[in-house]
Parts: sequence; structure tokens; C-alpha cells
Amino acid sequence: MQGEGPSAGRSCAFLRLGGCNLTCRWCDTPYTWDWQGVSDTGIAYRPVDELHVMSAAEVTERLLGFEVGLIVISGGEPLSQQSRVLPVVAELRDRGIAVEFETNGTVSPEDSLIATGARFNVSPKLSHSGVVEHRRIVPEVLVKFAAQPAAEFKFVCGEAADLEEVAALVDRFGLKDVWIMPRGQSAEEIGVSIRELADAVVARRWNLSTRLHVHAWGSERGF
Repeated sequence: MQGEGPSAGRSCAFLRLGGCNLTCRWCDTPYTWDWQGVSDTGIAYRPVDELHVMSAAEVTERLLGFEVGLIVISGGEPLSQQSRVLPVVAELRDRGIAVEFETNGTVSPEDSLIATGARFNVSPKLSHSGVVEHRRIVPEVLVKFAAQPAAEFKFVCGEAADLEEVAALVDRFGLKDVWIMPRGQSAEEIGVSIRELADAVVARRWNLSTRLHVHAWGSERGF
């Protein structure tokens, strides 16, 4: 199930790719890139455990086996591997299956990928991510995404003050279809954040998303 953003609640399957060009301190999927990090059980994340090399044909076959109408491609940062995943996306789209990318907005989508009709949930990172601005905000990439009808922008926020930072990016790059999502790894954390954010989001005429998967399963990792 897609738990967040404009397709929240839709039945789907996920293709999660390894590796990321950012190092957000609150990342909820550190096992895709943080080889110095450890799990809640104290076991270090290892590429040999987390990453599995598969051909495009193998990946496509496995995704088709889920028999769902939406595939979400996430990471890590999936656009870092967009040339490898392009044949998968093209085959899925030819079969009438919707495809969404969850991207941090720092890697430009190739025209060939845009031409498939895939959608992009672009999530630029704010200062609370702990990543310096020149790494997390790439102007030419955000401008390109802003010009795409199939792109929407999703920001993780913890408090109302974060919305001022979002507003500055919206004005600077002409972003549209803005979604605000509360930060949190538990239903309780999300509840606190969403109550603080809701009035200000409504006043700005932006969209508000919760995280349905956290409400349903907490921070439990799915396999």
C-alpha cells in the first residue's frame, strides 16, 4: 500500500533501489545506503545483506507477479539508477500499470524516462535533514521537475516553522501541487506533527498527507 502523498491508500508494490546521494539524519530507510549505521537490534547494515543484483527482466517479472495497478519506485535515490530501471518502467507502462518515483529532487530525470508517463513525487529536503543546502537543493533539477505535469512536491515537516522554508522554495522555483507530510516514526509522533501543521497548511491551500503505513504497522520493516 502506498502510505503517503497523492496516491496514499492505493494498492501497490514497491521497487526499492539501494544507494543515496544524501544523508538525512532522520531517514527511515538507512539500510539502503548507511553502511556505518546499525539497526534497532544493533546489527550493522551491510550491502551484501541489503542489495541484490537483478536483471531488468527479473525485476519486471517479479513486479508483474504482484498483479497491482501501481508500482512505486523508491530508495535510496532511485533516479541515480534511472538508466538501469528504464526498461522496467517502459514494460510496466506498456502494460497499463502506473509508475511513481519517490525522489529527493537532486537528480534530473532523463527525457526518455519522462516520456514513459511515469509520475514523480519530488521530496526536496529541508534544513532539519542535516544536509547542507548545496547538496539537497539543486536549482536546475527543481526547475525541470516544476515544468513537468507529472510531478508533485512533497515536503517532510515537523513543525509550523518548517512551512516558511517550504514557502521560500515554492516561490523560488515555481513549485506546484505541494504536499506537506508530518515527520515521525510512530503514529503518536505523526499525530503531534499533523495537528501542529494542519491549520497552516490549509491556510496556504496546500495538500496534507499522513503516513498510513506508520499508522498501520509502526516502524516495522516490511519484506
